[in-house]
Amino acid sequence: MTHGIIKVGCATPKVYISEPSKNAEKIIEAVKEASELGIKLLVFPELSLTGATCGDLFFTDTLIRKAEEALMRIAAETADCDMIFFVGLPVRELGKIFNCVAAVSRGEVLGFVPKSTVTDSELDDARHFAPAPDKFTLVNFGYESLMMGRDLLFECAELPSLRIGCVIGSDATLPSSPANRLVGIGATLVVNPFASAEIIGRADYRRSLAIADSGRLICAMVSAGASERESTTDMVFGGHCLISENGTVKAEKRPFTAGKIISANVDIQHLTHDRLVSKGFPATNNEEVVRTPFSLCDDATEIFGDIDPTPFIPKGDKRDATLAHILDIQTYGLAKRLKAARAKSAVIGISGGLDSCLALLVAVRAMKTLARPMTDILAVTMPCFGTTERTRGNAEILCDELGTAFKTVDIAEAVKVHFRDIGHDIDDYSVVFENAQARERTQIIMDIANGNGGIVVGTGDLSELALGWATYNGDHMSNYGVNGGVPKTLVRHLVAYCADEAERDGKTALAEVLRDILATPVSPELLPPKEGEIAQKTEDIVGPYELHDFFLYHYVRWGEEPEKILRLASVAFDGVYDSDIIAAWLKVFMRRFTTQQFKRSALPDGVKVGSVALSPRGAWMMPSDAEVWNLDL
Repeated sequence: MTHGIIKVGCATPKVYISEPSKNAEKIIEAVKEASELGIKLLVFPELSLTGATCGDLFFTDTLIRKAEEALMRIAAETADCDMIFFVGLPVRELGKIFNCVAAVSRGEVLGFVPKSTVTDSELDDARHFAPAPDKFTLVNFGYESLMMGRDLLFECAELPSLRIGCVIGSDATLPSSPANRLVGIGATLVVNPFASAEIIGRADYRRSLAIADSGRLICAMVSAGASERESTTDMVFGGHCLISENGTVKAEKRPFTAGKIISANVDIQHLTHDRLVSKGFPATNNEEVVRTPFSLCDDATEIFGDIDPTPFIPKGDKRDATLAHILDIQTYGLAKRLKAARAKSAVIGISGGLDSCLALLVAVRAMKTLARPMTDILAVTMPCFGTTERTRGNAEILCDELGTAFKTVDIAEAVKVHFRDIGHDIDDYSVVFENAQARERTQIIMDIANGNGGIVVGTGDLSELALGWATYNGDHMSNYGVNGGVPKTLVRHLVAYCADEAERDGKTALAEVLRDILATPVSPELLPPKEGEIAQKTEDIVGPYELHDFFLYHYVRWGEEPEKILRLASVAFDGVYDSDIIAAWLKVFMRRFTTQQFKRSALPDGVKVGSVALSPRGAWMMPSDAEVWNLDL
């Protein structure tokens, strides 16, 4: 559970209706198997000790007694398993029978959670069971008394933020689901043992509910459904299981599919982080809640192949639709600014690189949206000491294919005059040599925009803002930044999407130039070329953008500590980068991210695209003079 990561699972073993002793054997087998898999929390279906379809057999003393004996046996024979697990059974108390879930850990039954509401549903709960009592009750179990109550939370001693609540069966589908109350009193993980028959559409409904509830309540949900062997009379069960976390399905066993156990890692730290920043989770103080402690070994949960190395990149069937949606967000943001500013033109410094290419593509879409001619876009290329023929040529071809206005302003002589004015040696390739070019370019396009009644469209991306890889009051500044919410790895995919789109539309020359821009090394081109080739490659200086974007996502989105980010990155980039290389670049990221906040504090307006943004106007607020952490990685 190091760093808040815990492996959870669902089990749907073979069930024997009204035979608790046989069911106990299968449950014990499943618990031991899950323990060997490293699962720390396991959920069995509703009434898994007896079967959910026992009907009036629930009224018999024999079944109730056998279920109690079976639970005691399960606890005793799983005492050496480092796990908490949840088993369903009927419990008789207060002259009534309750549909309960028992929590078991390290040989102990920790307590019972009764089903809150009973209905005249397909299982006819109301015929056999009473709804949960309003107050906690002591249940005589074996030789001791145990707590029974709907607001019983199970809290891990080694990871106090792991607080588990139980919602049984159809309780999860109620408008006022007990999950709402449990989360309100601190539960971060909700288990949902259920026994609902399969009918058309029900599996999709369960999945939608798990996604919606775990996202709305910012929690993890582990749901285990009654197995196929439960089927009887008019009802067929399918063993449907779901593990969801914060709006995402982490693992699923579809109805009628093979397999007894499914598992997934859930990150409790992620949940507590999102609750900290959410205004919807005020502190609560429910005097009626009872927290029952349990203990687990505080070891490192194995992270198995589910860490995405490119978290900003859309995946799967909806990839292209998501990329198109991102372009729409950028497009309509720029279109509104052009209209509101009554801008006669959009002026863009075009370099032949990725970022200015994307900004130009977005500007073209914005003009189409506004039904304005492409010549209202003025692309300005400003070659200087580091410009190569390749990038300069690509800039010209790109603008020609898109039909925009194009202007060349060679800034070399102006920069030389500036060097003479400030007494800088032109052969001194220090930061002055580089930044003077960036600031000259910004001065030129700002003045051109003024002369044309336009605005300057900024091209810098989110990754550059995170690293401070921009010249203050140079390329750092514009009138509106269309790429400010787009990380470098995503910029690449957006341009590739536009290249594919151009190919589909028969614009072969445009597709070719876009693909050549994609193949060009990322560079500010501020140092003289070597034998005509780019001499200054950004990733050789600040590190691979795929690593920095990974660091950025996990640090800003989840607030993770550097040690955890290193651990996750080592798994995500296994076979690509050694851990010591990742650690070295992580130190660079943390240092630059902290020291470069002063640039982000003065950012112009820009488009927010996703959940990670660095605008000082609410997205990311930190002091410009924070101390750099001394990291021992």
